[in-house]
Amino acid sequence: MGKKRKHSETQTAEPRKKDEGAPERPKRTLMGWKDKDEVNQQTESSPDSPQVFRNKEKVMVTCSRRINYRYRHLMLNMVSLLPHCKKDNKVESRSSKGATLNELIELRGCSSALFFECRKHQDLYMWMARCPNGPSVKFLVNAVHTMEELKLTGNHLKGSRPLLTFSSNFEKDAHWKLLKEMIIQIFGTPKEHRKSKPYHDHVFVFSIVDDHIWFRNYQVLSFTLKAEIGSSQ
Repeated sequence: MGKKRKHSETQTAEPRKKDEGAPERPKRTLMGWKDKDEVNQQTESSPDSPQVFRNKEKVMVTCSRRINYRYRHLMLNMVSLLPHCKKDNKVESRSSKGATLNELIELRGCSSALFFECRKHQDLYMWMARCPNGPSVKFLVNAVHTMEELKLTGNHLKGSRPLLTFSSNFEKDAHWKLLKEMIIQIFGTPKEHRKSKPYHDHVFVFSIVDDHIWFRNYQVLSFTLKAEIGSSQ
């Protein structure tokens, strides 16, 4: 038979007290560990140093109820082109849809919205709005062509940042200048966005023909060659 343990051995060891003179643990950040002195120096120098503007634009994309499949596919194509957007549930197309959209945008933490509204299962209207104080623009969408229907040769990487180009007509009148600024803020992917790639391989082309805005998407193959991916009016 084995020997019995002494009573002193069965007693649990007392927890070791922490050394009061031990150095404080440094602060952990996404870029690694930082000493406390370094953090204090950064906080002290931040008020005097000029603040760098960072684009935190987020766009909410949604549609109305009873939208047909073709317009829904167009909306999904738009979602795939904008890595900084958030897709939400369908919204009832009523007179109070403006207040409902403002509430949804605030809940999702967005600053702009693209709302696809279908009337009589035929006409598609696209609302482009800056929330909550505006402005907002309503477009009648014609000549709808989804990327699945066209089957063009262009194929850019999903999530890459686009280059935005505009025709010279946008500089003629004040309302075209306003539309250009709204398009830049909504369709321009913010730099260093977590879902975007840090390079450009396609171009968004906005041109005005007969008071209609044509939208085309091209893949950049070289400095002189481009391949079309999709278009709509």
